[in-house]
Amino acid sequence: MGTRNLSFRGLGATASAGIVLAAGAAVAMAARRPTLHALRTRIEHLEEAAQSQRRTGFAHQQRLHWELLSKAMDDPELAEVLDAYDGTVSPRKLRQFLFANALYTNALCYHRMGNMSREEFFGFARSMLQNPVFREYWYASRPHRATLADSSEEAGLGRMVDDLLAQLEEADTDEWWVVGEPPSEQ
Repeated sequence: MGTRNLSFRGLGATASAGIVLAAGAAVAMAARRPTLHALRTRIEHLEEAAQSQRRTGFAHQQRLHWELLSKAMDDPELAEVLDAYDGTVSPRKLRQFLFANALYTNALCYHRMGNMSREEFFGFARSMLQNPVFREYWYASRPHRATLADSSEEAGLGRMVDDLLAQLEEADTDEWWVVGEPPSEQ
């Protein structure tokens, strides 16, 4: 009986130590809560700054892209460097394709930056596909889009435009602005 009594006392001492340890941990956690909140706030600010930096870099890259395309459109010798159509298009048509690419890339960048929804991008594509030069550019640049990673956002938007073009060509209406189902935001 004396042995059993010692076991219960040992258990009581262990339980008391556990309670004291848990209470100490709770006090320590409560003391660290303001620090954790400050760290979370700092991380959120850093993430916002990083996002802003990406947008700024993206806008800068878009500007450089436009400047390079502008030079090529103004100078036929420079345009030859960007002739990805195996010399099958005239210099005039190549400049038109470069401009079509600039228009499309601009819309793509606007979408990526969050300034244009998928639905707005769809509307832009639907209107641009009414232009025969843009359609010709779109067909001619199909092999270039095929090199994009299937999972990329750009490839997905390209497939959306491809589908829209097929729907426009099959449509039995002159009311092109009602052809196709605008995508839902994902």
